[in-house]
Amino acid sequence: MYMKQNHEGLIVRSETKVTNEVISRCPKIRVIGRAGTGVDNIDLQAATRKGVIVLNTPGANSISACELTCTLICSLARNVPQAVQSLKEGRWDRALYMGFELSGKTLAIIGMGRIGREVARRMQAFGMKVVAFDPLLTQQAAEQIGVAKLSLDEIWSIADYITVHTPLTPETKNLINAKTLENCKQGVYIINVARGGIVNEEALLNALESGRCAGAALDVFNEEPPKHPITLELIAHPKVIATPHLGASTEEAQQRVAEEMAQQFIAISGKSTKYAVTGIVNAPVLQAAMSGENASWIELSKKLGELIGRFLKEKLDVTVHSQIVGGASMREKSFVHTAVLVGILSGQTKNGLNMINAHILAKERGIKMEESYEESADVEAIVVQTDEDHLIKGTIRDNKSLLLSLNDAHFTNGIALTDHVSFYQTNNVQDLAQIVSAFSTKGINICNVSVNGSWTVIQTDKEASVCVNGIESF
Repeated sequence: MYMKQNHEGLIVRSETKVTNEVISRCPKIRVIGRAGTGVDNIDLQAATRKGVIVLNTPGANSISACELTCTLICSLARNVPQAVQSLKEGRWDRALYMGFELSGKTLAIIGMGRIGREVARRMQAFGMKVVAFDPLLTQQAAEQIGVAKLSLDEIWSIADYITVHTPLTPETKNLINAKTLENCKQGVYIINVARGGIVNEEALLNALESGRCAGAALDVFNEEPPKHPITLELIAHPKVIATPHLGASTEEAQQRVAEEMAQQFIAISGKSTKYAVTGIVNAPVLQAAMSGENASWIELSKKLGELIGRFLKEKLDVTVHSQIVGGASMREKSFVHTAVLVGILSGQTKNGLNMINAHILAKERGIKMEESYEESADVEAIVVQTDEDHLIKGTIRDNKSLLLSLNDAHFTNGIALTDHVSFYQTNNVQDLAQIVSAFSTKGINICNVSVNGSWTVIQTDKEASVCVNGIESF
């Protein structure tokens, strides 16, 4: 793939491979868009480490993929492609292509995202009983859709038809394999319009040969176009209906994926608030964080992280505890933990740090983040603590970041966390006088001084780093 180095965005389809090499050769790239659903053609780890957002269009081709799935299920039941070809070749094989009704049969759907739910709704209209497996599917949602939520082990032995609608991940690769097929009902039908690799092709071919599997419909393959002898043999099998990755190949789907990706690029650029970013793949925390109402909490969390970073002084192998305090609305602001990491790392790395790659870069520096939530009806705050017992607490008032406490020192009215704040550990009035004198000597104007316990906080009108002999500063 040829790309100029000044490109900031890239949009691809499924056949274009965006490798680590491609990403590394584009120093300015900030967003990669996959016009479609699956993103296994993009090196997500490389993109994330570089702080590049990866987008897809999760809902744009759902209807098209769903309709192809339903078409293939019906075609398997009634041997439609085989019968058509037979008649075209001049034969009248009416008895040979006796089929089955779908009504009363059990359809298992693995993956109940947008496509899986659309398939369920349509095949229920055929009178099929639908069972489903999806770790994210709640019992309440299953009841609303009208499907039985089961485990994978429960599904294999009762399904007449099994269709998969999951992304290709290490967990779903070879999900349907020799062992699972052996546990399936005799005469099961397998449908895959999701991603090649979810169904083990060699195991499926063997199951077709043994009669365990009565038929299969495949729109996707391990290699596209297929070249491997096993894949070619599978495609040529008389009990297999094979199509060349047509899941999203409709005029309507292609129009929608193009429009949705363009809209997301506009939204993420900040050029317009008319559209929303709906398909962030590698940093879902950004989905909520991009809301304008959350900007002040992100800013506060970064500033608290910066302050903790001063305490750490670039120390490695530490644990940072980040806690959200407040009601239900605060519990949903899990993105603040990532923002705390951005603040901690801001003075330690120049690796294009942002909310996307903060966790990866923190792990590389030996910083472990522990996240928690404490319910409170009285206060909304962020609490950050290191494993060396430095503890700070901050909140938002009138969209301003305020420091409420620092270790044992509590600031009743809060200290505004501006860009120019210095912290000193002091023991007496003489220490304070020495600090003020040092600032005065350098001609730096002090806007505000707060003293509480052993802490003195100095706010200035410009960036200042003033060391005072015998007094520790942060």
